[in-house]
Parts: sequence; structure tokens; C-alpha cells
Amino acid sequence: MRIVGLTGGIASGKSTVSNLFKVHGIPVVDADLVARDALKKGSGGWRKVVSAFGNEILLDNGEVDRVKLGRTVFSDPDKRQLLNRLLAPFISSGIFWEVFKLWMKGFKVIVLDVPLLFEAKMDGWTKPIIVVWVDPETQLQRLLARDGTSEEDARNRINAQMALDLKRSKADIVIDNTGSLEDLNEQFQKVLFQVTKPLTWTEFGLSRQGAFSVLLSVAIGVLICRKFYNDGL
Repeated sequence: MRIVGLTGGIASGKSTVSNLFKVHGIPVVDADLVARDALKKGSGGWRKVVSAFGNEILLDNGEVDRVKLGRTVFSDPDKRQLLNRLLAPFISSGIFWEVFKLWMKGFKVIVLDVPLLFEAKMDGWTKPIIVVWVDPETQLQRLLARDGTSEEDARNRINAQMALDLKRSKADIVIDNTGSLEDLNEQFQKVLFQVTKPLTWTEFGLSRQGAFSVLLSVAIGVLICRKFYNDGL
């Protein structure tokens, strides 16, 4: 099985690339969706976060006010690190479970869409790693246009993440999304060809089909050995 890492920065266009993979039949495990599940009212993650940040981060219905929590942690590195530490075990286990379900369905290529792929040390799980990159000014302007937030808030949110230039230096594949949607689609087609090429023997061995092949080979070997042993007797 090939697990492809997909990351980028806020307003870099990572979600657009993630959707392109889905359109082309490649399953995507979205860490943001897993994180939302980890924060649902009554969950283990919810209890940890409420205990650390207090009831003031809750909406009237008891769910976490994600906007308010986001503003709190984006402006305070210590609180942001605390939130990441609290949720990391729940997000990691949630991602593992989603990958396992896709493995059981027989998918050979899976994309992990993780904004904090490097920060959370999940890059070791994935190969290749794709980074969706834009220059800082384009990133800022797109975020301002998308969310209608203040420039200070936008910069805080951008600075809360690893710089895109640093992520780019760690990538196996870089998608430059400073151009048009047509430019992005053209680059994506080349990336799609790369990630869907035949699996290596190691990757095949990690797939469900590969695991079944190994088990079948072992079973046949045992039966043959047993036959020779019985004939010898």
C-alpha cells in the first residue's frame, strides 16, 4: 500500500488538490475531519480540551466553539502547543483507523491530507510527500479574501504553521499553486501519474492483496511440507 502525504499551508490550495484526488478515485483521509470528530461533545478529546481551556470555549449546545478556540491558540504559541499535545493521540488513532478501513477495502493508494504533517511527525508514515506551495504574499491575500478576517489575525494564523518554504524543502513533490486553476490541474495530472504508478514490492507487501499473498504462500508451504513429512513416514 502506498500512503501519500499531502500538506501545505492555510490558503495554499491544499484542499483543492485533496478534492482533485477524490475526483480521480483516490481515497483521502482528511486529518481536519478526524480532528473535528476528536472534539465532538462528550469525546475524550473534548473532555481534555474543555478541562484545559475552560467552558468559555463552548457554544450554548456544549460543542466546542472552533472559531473562538482557533483565535485563542493562533495568538499564543504555548496554548497552541498544549492543544496539539492534547489532541495528538486522538487524531493519530483516528487516522490509523481510517487508513485501516481503506486497507481492508483493498485500496492500494491512499492520500493522507494532514496540515501539520511535519509538525506532528507523521511524515515518516508517508511516501511520497506532496507540498502545495504558494509565496507568502499570495497566501496572505488569499486568506484575507477567503475569510474576510483582519490582516493581524490572518498573519497570526499563517505564522502559527511551519513556513511553506521550509515545507517545500522537505517535500518529494511540490505543487506550485501561485498560478491559475488550469495551471494547478496541469500540475496535478503529472502528480497523479507519479502516485498511481505500480507499487514497489515493499508497498505491495503492505497492501491487503500482498498480505493475503504472503499468507497464501505460507499456507501452501506448510501443506507441502506436511505432505512430504507424511510421505516420508
